[in-house]
Amino acid sequence: MATEQQKRNIVIIGGGIIGSTTAYFLSRHPNFNKETHTITLLESTKIAGGASGKAGGLLALWAYPSCIVPLSYKLHQELAEEHGGAQRWGYRAVHCGQVDCAGQVSKSSLHEKSDAKGESVSLQKRTQKAIGLLRARGVPADLDWVDPESLKSYDEMGDPSTTAQVHPYQFTTSMAQLAEERGVKIVYGSATSINQKDGTVTSVTYKSKDTSPSEETTTIPADTAILTAGPWTKTIWKAAPISALRAHSVTIRPSRPVSAYALFTSIDLPRGKNSRRSETVTPEIYARPNNEVYACGEGDQLIPLPTSTDLVQVDDSRCQDIIDHVSSISGELRDGEVTARQACYLPNVSGRGGGPLVGETSVKGLLMGAGHTCWGIQNAPATGKCLRDMQIADLIGSLWTVK
Repeated sequence: MATEQQKRNIVIIGGGIIGSTTAYFLSRHPNFNKETHTITLLESTKIAGGASGKAGGLLALWAYPSCIVPLSYKLHQELAEEHGGAQRWGYRAVHCGQVDCAGQVSKSSLHEKSDAKGESVSLQKRTQKAIGLLRARGVPADLDWVDPESLKSYDEMGDPSTTAQVHPYQFTTSMAQLAEERGVKIVYGSATSINQKDGTVTSVTYKSKDTSPSEETTTIPADTAILTAGPWTKTIWKAAPISALRAHSVTIRPSRPVSAYALFTSIDLPRGKNSRRSETVTPEIYARPNNEVYACGEGDQLIPLPTSTDLVQVDDSRCQDIIDHVSSISGELRDGEVTARQACYLPNVSGRGGGPLVGETSVKGLLMGAGHTCWGIQNAPATGKCLRDMQIADLIGSLWTVK
């Protein structure tokens, strides 16, 4: 930030987790004065409307890239302590493990809640025999919601000292709200251009969310534009090597509360009644507070990126696959209630070995924070803080500076 005597007009393009945390940290810079400076968070549809509202929300010290993870993990802890994150956005430490299972095909796969009563009865506890099977396979005693008959092995990936979680929608909207309380202005509209003169940012032009296609655009003065539009980054700045990957997920209310585990799975499923062959599926399963479980499957590129988050197409069959897969190893999930079937697009960096892209561009005053793949929620606080400090190379070392 500049000193209070120098007026700054900053426009952040994209109201996902990166844009919202950047707005949050900017609004808390000691030199920010809302009477002098302006910070605008420009979002095309709604805060956390894309992947930031539909992600898993896993946080881990063993995530990547290692140059930014430790700072971001620490900031997550500090934000939760300062703002009551445990209650406000479901922050908590969790166990994380890899489970190898043999899935059990069931005729009564999980579907939306039935109006009929008493269709299934959940076990309130495991039998001593079942507990013995779990312990023999190295499964922690409190991971009692995976069918012992299905489980082949368990390998710990992280414990509550290295792994945590947040509810991504609640976290993102909280960051935006906290920024707004400090003077950030949230504007709903789609950016159409980042305007420049002599290689320097001068303004940002956008079309309001509520205007018809034929109506005029609005231009906001800006000496700094921060591009945090996730998979839509390339539509605004074509030089960005960002591609999009669609990902489906579901949320389930299990038949009873389950312990705090994030599970990476490998599930062998029989291909057919008379087939000796099996297929292996790898859904991720995250138990959340308030009796909710999140599960996601593999990505696809079958449908091109739409123009906005509210136009993302959900393939119901892909959601049903996830439901069938996770219900094949857990009675609590099989007997639960599906509460959401959803899809979003993750921002990947094309070529050059991965992302994210955090830093300056060839245009003076244009910064970028994009390409965080599946670790956007984890790495958002450090990205936002680094973008605020405008000293990216010193703070995060080997992250690329976009040229």
